[in-house]
Amino acid sequence: MSEIPADLLYTPEHEYLKRTDEDGVYVVGITDYAQGELGDVVYVELPSAGARFKRMDVFGTVEAVKAVSDLYCPAGGEVLQVNEGLDGDPGRVNSDPYGEGWMLKLRVEDVSELDALLGAEEYAAQLGEK
Repeated sequence: MSEIPADLLYTPEHEYLKRTDEDGVYVVGITDYAQGELGDVVYVELPSAGARFKRMDVFGTVEAVKAVSDLYCPAGGEVLQVNEGLDGDPGRVNSDPYGEGWMLKLRVEDVSELDALLGAEEYAAQLGEK
C-alpha cells in the first residue's frame, strides 16, 4: 500500500499539492505510489523560479532506472522556488516524496482549479487501494 496523506490534493497523473503557510502557495511533488512505480530516481529536471505554467502543463521530468516520466502542473501558476537539493540527491524523491523530495513551490493563480484535483480517498480509489 502506498502512503496517501489525507491533507494533500492529487492529480490522476500522480502529482500532489500540499498547502503551505503562505496563502495561495503550494508545494508540488510526486506521490509515494509514483516514486514506487518509477523505481530509483537518478535525475530530476525542474524549471527555474519565475516560470509560469497552465494547469496540467508539463513542468519537468523525472528520470529513473526504469523510465522517464513527465511532471504535470496540478494548477496554473508561477514557480516561486525549486528544490535544488534534488540536483545532488535525486533519490530524496524515493526516500521522502512528501518531505525532502518535494519539487517546487507554486503560487496558484486560480484556486478554483483545485476543485478538479482528487482528495486522498478519491486518489486511493483510483489506485485500487481503497
